[in-house]
Amino acid sequence: MTTTESELYYDPYDFEIDTDPYPVWKRLRDTKPLYYNERYDFFALSRFDDVDRCSRDWETYISSKGTLLELIKSGYELPPGSIIFEDPPAHNLHRRLLSRVFTPRNINALEPKIREFCARSLDPLVGQGGFDFIADIGAQMPMRTIGMLLGIPESDQEAIRDRIDEGLRLTDGAMPDVDATFAGAAEGADGFAEYIDWRATHPSDDLMTDLLQAEFEDETGTVRRLTRDEVLGYVNLIAAAGNETTTRLIGWTGKVLAEHPDQRAELVADRSLVPNAIEELLRYESPSPVQARYVTKDVEHHGEALPAGSAVLLLTASANRDERKFPQADRFDIHRTIDTHLAFGFGIHFCLGSALARLEGQIALDEILQRFPTWEVDWDQAVQARTSTVRGWEKLPVITA
Repeated sequence: MTTTESELYYDPYDFEIDTDPYPVWKRLRDTKPLYYNERYDFFALSRFDDVDRCSRDWETYISSKGTLLELIKSGYELPPGSIIFEDPPAHNLHRRLLSRVFTPRNINALEPKIREFCARSLDPLVGQGGFDFIADIGAQMPMRTIGMLLGIPESDQEAIRDRIDEGLRLTDGAMPDVDATFAGAAEGADGFAEYIDWRATHPSDDLMTDLLQAEFEDETGTVRRLTRDEVLGYVNLIAAAGNETTTRLIGWTGKVLAEHPDQRAELVADRSLVPNAIEELLRYESPSPVQARYVTKDVEHHGEALPAGSAVLLLTASANRDERKFPQADRFDIHRTIDTHLAFGFGIHFCLGSALARLEGQIALDEILQRFPTWEVDWDQAVQARTSTVRGWEKLPVITA
């Protein structure tokens, strides 16, 4: 389906809409801020204030039935250990465990290793006439970083990332079959099982060992360690989330800065502008554009009812382009003052890995600009990725001077 002047239609699975959803999202914000889709029976909220408020209200807009529309609609029983699919009190306990790992000290300690890997990847490409923002850096560096955190051997990291990618890919513009999708995800998760079993008897200085050894008091008051299945759930979640969103961010960096060569030249001349440029990229092209929630009680938005038991999509990327919050929101500006954006969510589900994603994005951009001050996208070879969770590029080859 397509959107015409007389028909307003939004569908998170429609490839044509996904290619450039911003005109549709603007019409939603302006004319139908609470939108209902009959085909898939869901509501959508598109304005910044609505998405922000609902993200904070975890008791009304819950995550434990899934944060993907297809999950909520399927009634699929979610495995333990996935904090993005949990509500308090279990969510608070499990998030507290992971927060021990994603401390500023631990994240900052990764910087020289991330920079070294970027240099090792990019140096051979200098003078070659071009490279691919995804294949050569975007899909590689996040995978290596998460692999270092988890303790996965470098020789196995690429195969694990490929399984994750395959599990997310949509093959047509319709709601995916959850059983098939999660069967593939379970197969990918099984790839971590042997590492967990190995680490149980061969502890090391990595996240997997930390999770296996961590003691905590659960919601029943029992002091215990995580079960093997819980650890497996954590590891699978971290691997998927840590790979996909940062990969998309790096891809958008290549595309957007190619379209704004004047601002790219400013970044080349003054690298201190890079951190704010990454914030603006996160706002302008949010890698995780849609979050689903299940509504626990009757509520009202813009004078219309949103009944209990409904599925509602919080359109994060639309909210980040809301003119009510950001003046000239459709304009990319590396000098924009951003007090807050919703690219990492908000409230209790604010992304634990946000500091790491920011660091990876900043290092990747800094290292690329150091070697390649200009580039143009090779649009004949570029391929946009199609998933229901993240938005970005599968291939983004560029031509360099």
